[in-house]
Amino acid sequence: MEHSGRPSAAQIVLIATSSALTAVFYSMYRRKAGTACRLKEAKKISIDQDLKNILIDAPGKCIPYAVIEGVVKSVKETLSSQFVDNCKGVVERLTLREHKMVWNRTTHLWNDCEKIVHQRTNTVPFDLVSHDDSVSTAVRVIRPLDSAELDLEVVYENFHPTVQSFTDAIGHLISGERPKGIRETEEMLKVGESVTGVGELVLDSNLVKLQPPKQGMQYFISRLDYESLLTKQQSRVKLWKVLTIVFGIATCATVFFILRKQYIHFKEQQKLKSIREEFREMQTKRLREMNLEEESISPNACIICLSSERSCVFLECGHVCSCDDCYHALPQPKKCPMCRKAISRVVPLYNS
Repeated sequence: MEHSGRPSAAQIVLIATSSALTAVFYSMYRRKAGTACRLKEAKKISIDQDLKNILIDAPGKCIPYAVIEGVVKSVKETLSSQFVDNCKGVVERLTLREHKMVWNRTTHLWNDCEKIVHQRTNTVPFDLVSHDDSVSTAVRVIRPLDSAELDLEVVYENFHPTVQSFTDAIGHLISGERPKGIRETEEMLKVGESVTGVGELVLDSNLVKLQPPKQGMQYFISRLDYESLLTKQQSRVKLWKVLTIVFGIATCATVFFILRKQYIHFKEQQKLKSIREEFREMQTKRLREMNLEEESISPNACIICLSSERSCVFLECGHVCSCDDCYHALPQPKKCPMCRKAISRVVPLYNS
C-alpha cells in the first residue's frame, strides 16, 4: 500500500490474477458439474431384443443421451498389435514421446520434460453387443475418436535410451537440453473388452447407432463401468470446486486487506486533520491570551510556548515543533504535539 492509500501495482496485479484464476476455475467447475449432472441423468439402456422397439417408440427414433454397456465386437476386420502376438482390437494408437532434461535458469535445476513427436491412431468399425451371446442386437459405435475420454489399454511400452558421446554430452550441457530417449507405446481397445458408451442413441435404417450427442453434451467411450465413470467425473467436479473456493477466498482476502488499509489510512487522515484544527484553535487562543498578533510570531517559534526557538526533532515522526524546555514539560508518555505519535527519541536541532 502506498502512502497515498492507493493500492500498489503488485496488489493490483495480485487481485487481477487471483480474480482471473477464480473465474477460470469456476467456469471449469460449472462445465464439469454440468457434465456429471447430465451423465447422472442419462437414460440407461440395455442391449437386448427390446432395444429397437424402445427406439421406435422414442421421439424421432432417438434418445438424446443414453448409457450403453456392452462388449466390443469388430464388424469385419480387426487391427492386430504390431508388437504383441494374438492381440486384436478395433482402435490402435501408436505414440512416440521424447524425454529430455531441460535446464531451468530460474531454479537452476534440471527438469524432466516430455514431448509427443509422433502419434498415429487407426480405427475399424465396431459394435457393442450384449454380454449374453443369445442376444443378436448390436449397437454400432460412430466416430469413437470424438470421445472426450477414449480409454485405451497400453499393450506395449518400450524406452529407447539415447546413446551420447562425450562431445554430445558437452554440447547438451552448453545448450541446456539433455536428451534421455524415446518412449514407444501402443494402446488398443481390444476385441471382447467391456465398454461403457454414453452418447446419442438413434435407430437409422434398422441399425442402432451410438454417436456424439448434440447440445454440448460429452461423448464417452470408456472401459470403466457406468458407476465408476460417474464417480470419476464427480471427483473432478470436487477438485475444480476446491480450487474455485481456495482462489475465491484468496481474492476476497486480498480485497479485504486493501480495503482495510484504505480505511485505516482514511481514519488516520481524518485524525490528523482533527489534530491540526485543534492545534489551530489552541494556538489562536494562546495568541489572544498573550495579546499577540499571528504575524508577530516567528515562523521558528515553539508551538507550545510561542516564545522560544524550536530546538528538537521528534522521532520517528520527524516533526520540529518544540523547544527543549517544552519537550521536557510534556506529560508521560511523551507524544508529538503535532501528530500525537509517540516520541521514541529526540535529536537536538542547532541553528547556525
